[in-house]
Amino acid sequence: MDKKQLRAIGHGLKPVVMVGQKGISETLLAETDRSLSDHELIKVKLASTDRDMRRQQTEEICDKCKAELIQSVGKMALIYRKNTRPNPKTSNLIRNLAD
Repeated sequence: MDKKQLRAIGHGLKPVVMVGQKGISETLLAETDRSLSDHELIKVKLASTDRDMRRQQTEEICDKCKAELIQSVGKMALIYRKNTRPNPKTSNLIRNLAD
């Protein structure tokens, strides 16, 4: 699946992880990791008003969760990590391809 298809699917998604003013914690990374395992493709909302800080936070999340940044627009980041055995009920990719 290419980035264009992933962006199209991600367009209709709501953020499932929100990075607050306190930044990235172990709990936030664990929740992001769980969400990526369940959904494969997720949106992350970053609260920081500093563009460089948001970019740095996005890179850190992708690095620590072994995910790929698909798109970053404003305070939203769309990230993807392939699941070897995705659950058809929770995977955003499978559910959107079935439609």
